[in-house]
Amino acid sequence: MSTIAEMELPAQEFALRKTLEHVPEAEFDIVRVAAHDNDQVLPYLWATADDFEKLDEALRDDPSVDEVTLLEDLGDERLYRMNWVEQIRVVIHILVEEEATVLNLRGKENRWRLRTLFPNRDALSATYDFCEETGLTLDLRNIYEMSDQRHGLFGLTEEQHETLMMALESGYYDVPRDATADDLAGDLHISHQAVSERLRRGHRSLVKNALAVGPGDGRK
Repeated sequence: MSTIAEMELPAQEFALRKTLEHVPEAEFDIVRVAAHDNDQVLPYLWATADDFEKLDEALRDDPSVDEVTLLEDLGDERLYRMNWVEQIRVVIHILVEEEATVLNLRGKENRWRLRTLFPNRDALSATYDFCEETGLTLDLRNIYEMSDQRHGLFGLTEEQHETLMMALESGYYDVPRDATADDLAGDLHISHQAVSERLRRGHRSLVKNALAVGPGDGRK
């Protein structure tokens, strides 16, 4: 069964180490990453920083980066395409050796957070062993198995998925609303409090697993 793992790597052992050292307030959110061979990784990433001129200079001087291209400039954030050519062994292993998929990858301050879909638990174990053998630090923050249902990708329970879908279909999210929490409670034959809890926990899981990988996303 497929396995999702949330992992953490120290920034000094990963790409963009020099950039994060010179621009410590910078944040990077990777929206796509692919390995073309065993020597290069091609990420598309959103970046935020207080001074983009300083960030661009740091990227040009970073030995782990090659061929930086600015794709979009929205003022307070920018989209870049670049090649990573150093300190990428763990990503190469995940993408090439284990044929896994990086769902989220975020760099901030002194760490990178990864959320990865492995084809099975053995692939995750092999990645952990690879890091130990090569002297890399890999901190496993959370591990869970994918169910055979699509909602498992976002960490939703069956009850949360059912409630969210019913809320969507009944017009709970419409403006103005066509259904209330009491309506959902009646249809599901549960209490108003139970509906509110399912919605709250379900919303949190969606935001955490679909949008955010960063500080605070491990809180209960």
